[in-house]
Amino acid sequence: MYANDGKLLPNFIFVANIESKDPQQIISGNEKVVRPRLADAEFFFNTDRKKRLEDNLPRLQTVLFQQQLGTLRDKTDRIQALAGWIAEQIGADVNHATRAGLLSKCDLMTNMVFEFTDTQGVMGMHYARHDGEAEDVAVALNEQYQPRFAGDDLPSNPVACALAIADKMDTLAGIFGIGQHPKGDKDPFALRRAALGVLRIIVEKNLNLDLQTLTEEAVRLYGDKLTNANVVDDVIDFMLGRFRAWYQDEGYTVDTIQAVLARRPTRPADFDARMKAVSHFRTLDAAAALGGGEQRVSNILAKSDEVLSDRVNASTLKEPEEIKLAMQVVVLRDKLEPYFTEGRYQDALVELAELREPVDAFFDKVMVMVDDKELRINRLTMLEKLRELFLRVADISLLHNNAVIK
Repeated sequence: MYANDGKLLPNFIFVANIESKDPQQIISGNEKVVRPRLADAEFFFNTDRKKRLEDNLPRLQTVLFQQQLGTLRDKTDRIQALAGWIAEQIGADVNHATRAGLLSKCDLMTNMVFEFTDTQGVMGMHYARHDGEAEDVAVALNEQYQPRFAGDDLPSNPVACALAIADKMDTLAGIFGIGQHPKGDKDPFALRRAALGVLRIIVEKNLNLDLQTLTEEAVRLYGDKLTNANVVDDVIDFMLGRFRAWYQDEGYTVDTIQAVLARRPTRPADFDARMKAVSHFRTLDAAAALGGGEQRVSNILAKSDEVLSDRVNASTLKEPEEIKLAMQVVVLRDKLEPYFTEGRYQDALVELAELREPVDAFFDKVMVMVDDKELRINRLTMLEKLRELFLRVADISLLHNNAVIK
């Protein structure tokens, strides 16, 4: 039990399944059970503190993480290196992150955690504090396992974030690297939870991390232990699949998710920005028409096997509608480049929504697949440039007009 100020109280709660005539006897009986457990805990705590947490490192060599992937000591070395690399990417203290990585599994060798397994991480934090470790290092030892479940708190400081991501990514890279992908309900290494945990931390903490380079670094640290040549792509695809499940749980429609997934953005924070942008775009009056127009453009381009030009030839343009559309595409391309660079996808799609009228007019008045090859290729090139603008955010041709908007 805790007081309102968060301090631990010298009390405990139990539940009895009988209505006793002598409640005090029930209380005394439970106290008799609790006291020896508390005495054991005190003994283990005092015994563990006779040496530093770091002194447990050699014993990690005696515990197997996974037969093909080595011991917990091997895992610790990889986590230490990866946590330092992540810390550098996100602006966290590199020395503290590598220190936290080194100590991350040491409490698993303590008497307290051996007897009370639920205290892993918690005891690492307390023993680290006792040893005089930096506070963010100590906190990271506890928070490395967060989020433990859906809706759980995230690591509270940058060092803890680096360690939590490193621990999970090492497991993902290793298990996928030996071909032991989760199948059906079987997920013995909790890879789905690990993947979603990494994504939540990166998105909700708005960390500048790319799944591509992050996974490549995690894989590199295994050396020649891994046997799956496609491990990097497999891990990224798996994590993007967890994104799909996450956003569906958040109420986003499947086609909105598919529109973003089609671009395969590997920066989770960037993925989230695109999702929000497409969701907002669907509330605009122009969304349905432009989505249909983009689908038409996609179909036309897919059926054509002609080599297109690098740019639209203005002198070849004939019809007023194609001239107007071509001019607006050029203007928007230059205007929106900073938007795309800065990840301002919602603003970009709002600007692109202004193309509804010229796109509609173009398809009403202009024939694309004409006999004149030069004219035909020029019009196809213009449609390709139009499509490229939208694809900088998502493939809106995949949006269904009748979908529930979110």
